[in-house]
Amino acid sequence: YHTALVAEPQQLARRFGRRADLIREFRPSYHVSAFSHAEYPVITDDAQIQYFRWGLIPFWTHDLEDALEYRNGTINARAETVFTKSSFRKPICERRCLVPASGFFDWRHEGDRKIPYYVTVHDQGIIALAGIYDIWHNAVTNEEVYTYSILTTRANKMMSYIHNTNCRMPVILHPEDEQRWLDPSLNDEQIAALLRPFPSRAMRGEIIQNDFLRKAPGDPTILTPEKAELAQA
Repeated sequence: YHTALVAEPQQLARRFGRRADLIREFRPSYHVSAFSHAEYPVITDDAQIQYFRWGLIPFWTHDLEDALEYRNGTINARAETVFTKSSFRKPICERRCLVPASGFFDWRHEGDRKIPYYVTVHDQGIIALAGIYDIWHNAVTNEEVYTYSILTTRANKMMSYIHNTNCRMPVILHPEDEQRWLDPSLNDEQIAALLRPFPSRAMRGEIIQNDFLRKAPGDPTILTPEKAELAQA
């Protein structure tokens, strides 16, 4: 539910081979909360990087009241059920996207304590999370609303240590799989094969300060390590 994207529009354009005309106002965000539903850069097969909002609103949603209710329940899509859930069946087959991030946040539970970690991938300043999106037509405003979900899968060894309650992690795509993820010709089996845990050895998790949720998204101290302790890989 929490990511960071510390990048300028032109960095994203170079990283993904797209144009950034539509996201020129984007500024680095050291904390992005899914529940803010803020505009966020997302990569599709379009030549332009576009703004979507986190929390997928299915195309068949009737009205705004339903849309606002759905989006908090579709922030993530589980790899194990994405092909069968009514909200996700069409998007996983036809509307896949890349969600760029510098890293993401999760918590380890030790008794009554919640220990926040910031998780990154070695040698990748910007990673691509596997996403799906949908387009909902708001009949009142006659607006096309673009929203997305991030795919999650079972945790690898390191993420099982951090996310030790449900043992989940986002699907991080290997760079060589990013364009493949966007390929509209993939069948269900080929799509499912990409929904695997990223290897622990390529990742790093650092404990950060507990108050990061109260800081402004543009505050770089959010990512300051609390102490030199790493997640066990």
